[in-house]
Amino acid sequence: MSTAVLRSAAAARATGPIRGVVFDVDGTLLLSDRALGGYEVLPGAIEVLSALKERQVPFALLTNGSAYPPAEQAARLRAVGLPLDDAQMLTPSSIAADLMRRRGVRRALVLGLHGVGHALREAGIETVYTGDAGATEVDGVFVGWHPECGMKDIEAACRAIWAGAKLYVASDVPFFATRQGRTIGYSFAITAAIRRLTRAPMTLTGKPSVRALRFAARRLGVPVQAVAVVGDDPLVEVLMARRAGATALAVTTGTTSRAEWSRQRDTRRPHEVLTDLREVLTWVAGGAAPGTRRTPSAGRRAAK
Repeated sequence: MSTAVLRSAAAARATGPIRGVVFDVDGTLLLSDRALGGYEVLPGAIEVLSALKERQVPFALLTNGSAYPPAEQAARLRAVGLPLDDAQMLTPSSIAADLMRRRGVRRALVLGLHGVGHALREAGIETVYTGDAGATEVDGVFVGWHPECGMKDIEAACRAIWAGAKLYVASDVPFFATRQGRTIGYSFAITAAIRRLTRAPMTLTGKPSVRALRFAARRLGVPVQAVAVVGDDPLVEVLMARRAGATALAVTTGTTSRAEWSRQRDTRRPHEVLTDLREVLTWVAGGAAPGTRRTPSAGRRAAK
């Protein structure tokens, strides 16, 4: 069976023609170190992004990492060879800034590095940090990447919430993939402490929230149903894609092996597990990438 026929059959099992692609970063395009200071680009990442640019297929990188402002993170990834523009780099802070502005949040307490609050400040939201004057007199609390978080931060967040502030969270994912293996997600642990004390509901701005994918789709200029989401975690990218009606494509270079993908329940099972990242190109306009073939049995198993 030809690659084109396989692509058409698999696409029919998903949601329709793919007109844009959203990529996870850690475990999908690269592996960082635990300190987020160095990167190992994964096989096929540069080739896939370059081919999508050449074909003028819109794509974005959607990470749950919030340590750096989007433009700074994009520059870091360009330095290791990934061809992307600043506007193609999306973080939970990007989504939080958009959401908070629309909800009328004017002042926010940020639990995280100063890069976490950069997008909020660009959106006109005043940001304060633990120890600043009036740090608990805010409309919202935003929890992001904060490796040095301490009890004073937790207490400040709780006092702000008890006074009426709403809780926004960059990531509620316990682990992410690095070169050293699974690494704890700080936002997850910090948020758990705050919610245990306050019982406050949270608004998740990163993956796997559907609002994160809708935000990315608007940036791409295509409907969510025409987006393929490529990622390594069944509880993050695949769950998000399934919830939103997008196409879920999985890799085995991050947190999840092929055997683990096969054991996922329907809501966490991708439409296809990719053998090679370059197979993404068989799902979008232009057909197969040179030197790659799709395995029909893999696609059928994943889509059942």
